[in-house]
Amino acid sequence: MDIIQTIVLAIIQGLTEFLPISSSAHLILVSDLSDWPDQGTAFDVALHLGTLLAVLYYFRAEISEMLKAKHFTSMDNAINSQLGIIVVSTLPIVLVGGLFNDFVTENLRSSMVIASASIFFGIILYLADTNQQQRNEVVNLSLRLGLIIGLFQVLSLIPGTSRSGITIAAGLFLGLSRVEASRFSFLLAIPVIIAASVFQSYELFANDQISINYIYFFLGIAISSFVAILTIRWFLELVNRIGMLPFVIYRILLGLIIILII
Repeated sequence: MDIIQTIVLAIIQGLTEFLPISSSAHLILVSDLSDWPDQGTAFDVALHLGTLLAVLYYFRAEISEMLKAKHFTSMDNAINSQLGIIVVSTLPIVLVGGLFNDFVTENLRSSMVIASASIFFGIILYLADTNQQQRNEVVNLSLRLGLIIGLFQVLSLIPGTSRSGITIAAGLFLGLSRVEASRFSFLLAIPVIIAASVFQSYELFANDQISINYIYFFLGIAISSFVAILTIRWFLELVNRIGMLPFVIYRILLGLIIILII
């Protein structure tokens, strides 16, 4: 790796982790257009840590409120609190991801799968946004809705789907507002990113891949975190005005570009 690769990959991670446009689609495109070597597991961990710090910082007030003792006075209160909903909603992807990670890695990480998923789930996002606009009322998040969104999140194991894209689409289908669906998607990213980082760190040390360039490691954390904070703030401020159509068009074009260059 060099400094340019570090900066570019960190910016891509910071942007695409939270926008509904698929980080894997962008990374495969960059890989095909450049002769860069594989960045390695350690740098992947750095990028995930950067985006994790970003979402923790941006939602620090909500997270502080979630952790207050009043939400844990009973099991029922705990499960139906926002923290409880997030934990329950995360279980499906943790279970399925743990069981089928090797299958996904060996069979689905192809350019054609990524391009097809980018296009197909982009259309799903458009249909979800259209459905939300046609509703007369907006529903509130509940344990049942959170679990359904968590089940949809399992589809993000397919490269090119976009974790934020499929969870926002699920929220819109279920009647959440654009902002509420997006906020829940971003909060739902916290345990998912933690789980991914733990898994990658385990692989790193299990395979004795402990060669880390700490300058690039911490630079990746800093850049991806900074870009992710700006991305979250921009998206939540504009999502009601711009809707999902620009991201749908972008996803379809991106998928077509990947198909044309493979």
